[in-house]
Amino acid sequence: MMSTPQRSVLPLIVLVPGHWLGAWAWDEVLAHLRTAGLRAVALTLPGLDDQDPRRSSRTLEEQAAAIQAVVESVPEGVVLVGHSGANAPVSLVLDRTPELIRRVVWVDSGPVAPGNVFAPDLAESVEELPLPSFDALGERASLEGLSTDDLDRFRARAVPEPGPVLRAAVQLTNDARLRVPTTLVCCSIPGPRVLELAQVGDPMFAEVARLEHVEVIDLPTGHWPMWSRSTDLAEAIREAALST
Repeated sequence: MMSTPQRSVLPLIVLVPGHWLGAWAWDEVLAHLRTAGLRAVALTLPGLDDQDPRRSSRTLEEQAAAIQAVVESVPEGVVLVGHSGANAPVSLVLDRTPELIRRVVWVDSGPVAPGNVFAPDLAESVEELPLPSFDALGERASLEGLSTDDLDRFRARAVPEPGPVLRAAVQLTNDARLRVPTTLVCCSIPGPRVLELAQVGDPMFAEVARLEHVEVIDLPTGHWPMWSRSTDLAEAIREAALST
């Protein structure tokens, strides 16, 4: 039986990057948090390590298990920070061990609904999804605030997302996940608009309307604030962690 997190001790902040990204994506944020005296780690999920010979066959279950292993190793509890497409494995961990998560921070993202599949039409023959051209990517997610150096680093270090991860349905059964205190850091879509979309049942944000304890922080920029506004994002995460 898992113990209740020790609230008198500051939690470990666990930073989980979105699609195509590894722990490196959080370097600037991680440095700010550690300078502020907080404990924080960044993860590279299974399938996003370019040295893994089985990389393209890694699954969503393996990604969730990797996060859960870190969560379960910290008796005082964690603040779980998920960016973009990390919302699928992070949602699974919230469902499985809500009592160990003192707060979840969604960075230009949000919890997924039961049964959600990121790419339901992706053919089984597609082993992996490389980072698209920036023209194509910019049609789906804002690149606002990213410098040429940011884009060059993104292109050079991005790792294709495994097909099995993108085709997997997120199975959620534990409504206790909805009671975990939540912070939405809204970047490419303003907070009030996110809440409006949640209330009308927009598939991307419908699950937000079911959350019991939600704080909304607006951080106007593009979809990758860990590069475009790293200091401000770190401060938002720091405040969220200290509020647990």
